[in-house]
Amino acid sequence: MAFGAKTNERPGVRAEVKYVRSSAYKAREILDLIRGLPVARALEVLEMAERDIARVVLKCLESAIANAEHNNQIPADELFVSACFADEGPTLKRWRPRARGRATRIRKRTCHITIIVSRLSADDLEKLREREAASGRVSGGRAAAEARRERVARSRQAKAERKVEEEHDHDHDHDHDHDHDHDHDHDHDHDHAEHDDDVVVEAVADEAVETDGKED
Repeated sequence: MAFGAKTNERPGVRAEVKYVRSSAYKAREILDLIRGLPVARALEVLEMAERDIARVVLKCLESAIANAEHNNQIPADELFVSACFADEGPTLKRWRPRARGRATRIRKRTCHITIIVSRLSADDLEKLREREAASGRVSGGRAAAEARRERVARSRQAKAERKVEEEHDHDHDHDHDHDHDHDHDHDHDHDHAEHDDDVVVEAVADEAVETDGKED
């Protein structure tokens, strides 16, 4: 009984991510959303997905697109997700203490994610071009890649600016503490000087009293 081509014999350009710290069930829920879609649409779906595993799947898809562009010279806007699947990886066993000296097993699942992209057929590519022209959208693959690069650049720039602001605030707080310590030392010196003046005044008063006593 034939079940089709094996997973390692399917045509197309692939990318794999192994030992992902997530269960295969969670990864399959995301992979089911992008299977059969053009890569531009698949990238949009993954960017809007709220699951954490979608970030890993997004990187895997971007790697598959890069492999197709650089190794097989296939434009990104002519690719679609022909196959994607998640296999179970090794399970990490951990223990959690429970009541009465017992222990409960914790199973930390892992999985291996594979995404295969292929070139669209001539008919499908023509239909895709017609839909994009009708909707007024720019071809997705390259535009999406450029948009991702711009987002990454903006994110890095914002992160660098936040770091500079934090360092500036830290230096300002340090200078403020130094000024406060300086003011405290100045006040302490002032109090000490006033105390010395009081001692001098008392000494002068004592001498005056002694002088008055001698005159008497």
